[in-house]
Parts: sequence; structure tokens; C-alpha cells
Amino acid sequence: MVSQVKYIILLGDGMADERIPELGRRTPLQAAKKPHMDMMARRGRLGLVKTIPEGFPPGSDVGNLSILGYDPRTCYSGRAAFEAAGMGVKLNLSDVAFRLNLITSRTAGGESFMDDYSAGHISDAEGRELIELLQNKLGNDKIQFHAGLGYRHLMIWRGGTNRVVTEQPQDILGKNIADHLPTGDGAPYLISIMNAARPILARHRYYEQRIAQHKNPANGIWLWGQGKSPRMITLHDKTGLKGAVICAVNLVRGIGVYTGLTIFDVPGATGDIDTNYKGKAEAALRALETHDLVYVHVEAPDEAAHAGNLPNKVRAIELFDNLVVGEILKGIDRFGDYRILCTTDHSTPVRLRTHTADAVPFVFYEGESNAKSHAIEYDEDTAKSTGLFVTEGHRLLETFIKPDWSQFAS
Repeated sequence: MVSQVKYIILLGDGMADERIPELGRRTPLQAAKKPHMDMMARRGRLGLVKTIPEGFPPGSDVGNLSILGYDPRTCYSGRAAFEAAGMGVKLNLSDVAFRLNLITSRTAGGESFMDDYSAGHISDAEGRELIELLQNKLGNDKIQFHAGLGYRHLMIWRGGTNRVVTEQPQDILGKNIADHLPTGDGAPYLISIMNAARPILARHRYYEQRIAQHKNPANGIWLWGQGKSPRMITLHDKTGLKGAVICAVNLVRGIGVYTGLTIFDVPGATGDIDTNYKGKAEAALRALETHDLVYVHVEAPDEAAHAGNLPNKVRAIELFDNLVVGEILKGIDRFGDYRILCTTDHSTPVRLRTHTADAVPFVFYEGESNAKSHAIEYDEDTAKSTGLFVTEGHRLLETFIKPDWSQFAS
């Protein structure tokens, strides 16, 4: 089936937040200059969507699956399996993938504390060299390390167990590491790997170099987000639409692999505030020439929130609005009939520096003639005031494709 309508989903990861005193009791979305999202809120349909089902971790894996129309309750098996797919690492049915962060820990009073989940946002080249070193020193037929980007990497446990409980490093910033180590089946083995990595990293030349440069050194690894290969049908099989994805992070690329989306690479896409926003928009418009639905993911607002950097979060939202949403709006009229869904996958409050499961704002826009909303801004409070609430996030996509918003109005 070839769609006569073009669909585009624009997702600013972690954009939603809470009211912040430094912003005059406004949220970053309320404080940011975002004329394009506000225009769509005035002329489209604004509401809230619950992307994280009860009992699920409020992460980008669960949130992005929901926005793409997949019920995490039936297909979620752990985020690292998606990251493996995004990196081109094939998993056998018995394999368990673990997300591996290069981290900085701090020692005080004989105890170790989580100081930085990203090792000072270590560069791609430095991170790759350290992961290759770990593979050389610790890798074997059972354990394999794979380099990703920056601080985000992967460990595969061939024939391993995922009956283990792990925590995200960004959730335990400033906390005693000993209180948050893996627990459950296989935990002692994982802890032994994490312990073995520390002296290897401490002896590498980057350790002293980064300290001399006043940067956080990578002095440890953190294993989390484990999962096995999920069983999923493609987006085309679900909807009849040919889809594409544009993103910088391996997690969302991997979701694209499992859902059968074509992955478009964009030079300069970094997953941080310096990403190539305009390049993503241009790639999305090119993708719409050959695809029915394009999913554009921008990580920068989430990354700023995890770092506790309020100015960068506001700035990332403004750049997303100007260079992604704005550029899409400039170029999309040539496709005739189109629909835009602009949203986020979860809330990432700067104060908490981690995700929450709160419902998040979305806006559905069909063009200048679709003047249905009395909203004046795209933000959390205004979205709530409309009374439009999608309680199961995976149902948003089907309504985006075949609109019937009356079922969600309060």
C-alpha cells in the first residue's frame, strides 16, 4: 500500500520537565522561544500522552516504542538489545546485551560514589580506544565489548542471564556505588567484570591526560539495561506504511532496525546539543520523497537534563524548534497532504537529572487550515488544559494515521 498522505514524527527527547524557580516557575518548554511548536499548538490538536505504562522504567526505549505504536507490555525485553541492533551487533537467542557506560567514580572515606555517568562526555575516539582495550584484556568467548559513541557502549554476555536487576548510572549520581550494584542471578559475575575494568582504565594514558585537562576521567564501567532480542513485527506490517528513522543514538536506531525502518545517517549528528539539527530536517524531507512516514529523533534536550544543565536544555529546545521543526514546516508543503506529530518520549526534569513517567505534551498538525485548538503554547500545562489525554501511548500512532480524537477527550 502506498500512502497518499505523508506522515512525520518530530521527537525532542526528554523535553518535558517541571516548573523551575530559576525560570520564574516556568518549565523549560514554557521558557524557550519556540514559535513553530506554538504555532502548531494554536492550529492543531494539543494534548497529553502517557508513554510509559505502569510498572515500566521511564526510559527512552519504552517511550519511543510507545510513540512508534508498539505496546511495551508485549514487545519490550530490555533496552540494550535495541542498542545492539543499532550498532549492527547480532544477538543469538541465548545472548544478553548490556548497555555499558564509561563513568567517573569518586572515592571518599574508602567508599566509591557515582560522580559522572558519561566520563565527562568522553569523545568518540577516546571511548572507542578504551572499549577496544577492555575487549583485548577482558573479552573472551563469553564476554564481548563493542564500541559505540562517546560514553555509550555495549557488552554482550553470550549465553548469559537477564534475571538480574541493574540501575541506570544517571539515577545514582552522588550515591554510594556499593548500594546500587547489580543484584540477582549472575550479579557476582557482572560485578567482577566491572571491578576488573577499573585498574585497566586507570593505567591508560587517557586517565592522566583528562585529569591534566580538568576533565572527568573514565575510571570505571557501569553495566545496565540488559535485554535479549525481542520479537516484533515491522511498522509496514502493522500499518502498511513504509517508514524511515533519523537519529544519532544507537537505541533509537536499533528500534528502527526491529521495526523495519530505513535508517538515514546524518553527518554531524552527535546526540548532544552540538548535533546537526538542520541536517536532520533536510534528511527527513529527502526521506519523505521515498517513504510514507519519517521519525526524527533529537537527543539534545534529554542529554542537557541528565547533565543538570538548565541553560542547555532551554537552548536545545529552541534549536529543535528553529532548525528541525521550522525547517520541516518550510519544506513540507511540496508533499501536498501531510500530518505532523510533535512530541517527546518522557519527562526529564533538570532537578532530578533522570526520567519520570509523567504524561507529556503532543501536538497533531495538518497545516494552516486545521485551526481546531484554542491553545496558545506547546507546553505541559497548556496540553493538560485541553482535556485531550491519550492514556496508552501506543494508541497515539494509530490515531495520528487515522484521526479519531473524540475517543480521548475527557
